[in-house]
Amino acid sequence: MRKLAYTLFALALTITAVRADGAAEVGTDTTGQPRAVLRGLDKVTARVTEIAAPLDGIAHFGTLEIRVRTCRKRPPWETPESAAFLEVWDARPEEPTSNLFRGWMFASSPALNALEHPVYDIWVIDCAGPGVVEGSAQQEASESTPSPQQAPIAQQTLPELPVGR
Repeated sequence: MRKLAYTLFALALTITAVRADGAAEVGTDTTGQPRAVLRGLDKVTARVTEIAAPLDGIAHFGTLEIRVRTCRKRPPWETPESAAFLEVWDARPEEPTSNLFRGWMFASSPALNALEHPVYDIWVIDCAGPGVVEGSAQQEASESTPSPQQAPIAQQTLPELPVGR
C-alpha cells in the first residue's frame, strides 16, 4: 500500500513538472503582454493555426507579417465582441513587400472586413492579456459619434417646433 502511494506521488510530481516547464496551450502567451488572438487558415494544406499577435509587434503566418495596432474587447456583461486594427503584409523572399490589408476586423463578423489572399485567411478571435481596452458599446459609440458642435450643419438635428393649428 505504501509503495502504491509513493508511486502515485511520484507520478503527480512528474505531471506537475511537465506543466511547470512552460508548456502552454496553443494561442497563449506566457509573457503576460496584451495581444490579439487570431486564427489563420492555410487554404492549400487546410491547416488552421492560432496566432498570439502582440500589440505593436510583428507576428508571422506563412509569408504574411501581421501587426496589431490595437485590440478592443467589450466587458463581460455586454454582448461579446472583440475587434482589432490590423496591418497585414505579404513578405515573399526576393519580391517587394506588398500591403494586403489595413483596417478593423471584428470577431463576430469575420466576413465584414476580410483579408483578400489566395492562400491565407486570417480572422480575429479574442483580445487577451493585461491592459486590453474594455469599453462598453455606449462608450465606443459616443467616442466615434461627433458632438453637435463638431458635426457638419447637414448632420445636425434641429429642435422640434410646435405645430400650429
